[in-house]
Amino acid sequence: MERLPAGLAGKLVAWYRAGHRDLPWRQDKEPYHVWLSEIMLQQTRVEAVKGYYARFLRELPTIEALAACEPDRLQKLWEGLGYYSRVRNLQKAARIIVNDLGGEFPRTLDEIRILPGVGAYTAGAIASICFELPAPAVDGNVLRVLSRVMADDSCVSKQAVKDGYSAKLAEVYPAGACGDFTQSLMELGATVCLPNGEPRCETCPIASVCRARADGAQKRYPVKEAKKNRRMENLTAFRLLCGEKCAVRKRVDAGLLAGLWELPNVPGLLDASGALALLETWDLQPRELVSMREKTHIFTHVAWNMRCFTVVCAREAAGFTWVDGARFDHDIALPTAFRQFWE
Repeated sequence: MERLPAGLAGKLVAWYRAGHRDLPWRQDKEPYHVWLSEIMLQQTRVEAVKGYYARFLRELPTIEALAACEPDRLQKLWEGLGYYSRVRNLQKAARIIVNDLGGEFPRTLDEIRILPGVGAYTAGAIASICFELPAPAVDGNVLRVLSRVMADDSCVSKQAVKDGYSAKLAEVYPAGACGDFTQSLMELGATVCLPNGEPRCETCPIASVCRARADGAQKRYPVKEAKKNRRMENLTAFRLLCGEKCAVRKRVDAGLLAGLWELPNVPGLLDASGALALLETWDLQPRELVSMREKTHIFTHVAWNMRCFTVVCAREAAGFTWVDGARFDHDIALPTAFRQFWE
């Protein structure tokens, strides 16, 4: 892989410092804040994260508070962001920092990298932004920018290609401006060198050194592996009501949505008579079938075709946790697949 164009870092840092988005996590360089924002932003849009970020820090303003938070309450604060393993790893890492590191956030790239849930990108972002280390943070935005600049046909889905770009970036990190350089690449990919639609080349600070633009081939890059088809699964869920309470249960601690709360459910799509017959076997004594709703929920590798019956029951059968609205609002985090039927 060739060297990156001369002057790339200087042009980007100057552009970034001249004006960029005013985001909540850019107000300081506190490692906890940068770390939290980077974990939240994985697979999630910036606009969606802003409210979660503010709410999370209001309740858990320190790493010590995060480490001590009850798991159900922690997941409630995360509810709707998805990919719940992120917040579980966030707490695991917080407990390591508190219990093993005296409450001090690690300051070297290798030490940051070994925290649970912290990959090469997140470690590079924290190390460069918070500690001014020449540590690249290479994500999809950065890969798109660099593959266009270089007009590189290499498949960016391959780890070797990502590592190659990381090595090339490390060579050009500007001393004293490492954090701004990292954020300039993030900013360019998010606001100018766009993934969908026309890139805004007319406002790009590095348009003069971009080979893809010179060739009129911006949309050709980056080159990626073809996406695999999602498998489809059918699911029947139940919103079971008894008085002021609704039934939920915990999922097993492995696999998809591991350890999270869910509405009771079974594989397959039952009709109304089949659903009521099943509830009788659960000793729920169904009184009224209120509604039936159908939705599809998309995960990364699987899609659920879901049918949910809302049923009023005569008794709180064993085997479920029956919660009222106050309990639900405080510490029952339902994944979006099920929460869409609660609402």
